[in-house]
Amino acid sequence: MTVRGGAAEAVHDGPVAARKRWAELPQWQQAGIVALSAVEIVLTTMAVADLVRRPKSQVRGPKGLWALGFSVQPFGPVAYLLLGRRR
Repeated sequence: MTVRGGAAEAVHDGPVAARKRWAELPQWQQAGIVALSAVEIVLTTMAVADLVRRPKSQVRGPKGLWALGFSVQPFGPVAYLLLGRRR
């Protein structure tokens, strides 16, 4: 670590991927991130709405665990929509 002008600056010896700012990303990557984020939001919203409206008897497992599982993006909402509901 080096200090320049009173601020500490980390120095890495090995190959480290530099973090890019949003404006530095190519337009296709920005569009992909926005599209995937929108899909994630829609899937999570659908899963939460279904879990709230669905009776306990039509859900496989405890509702609280499914709600907690929604925080594991994007696998939690997808798992609930595919496996957590009884038909």
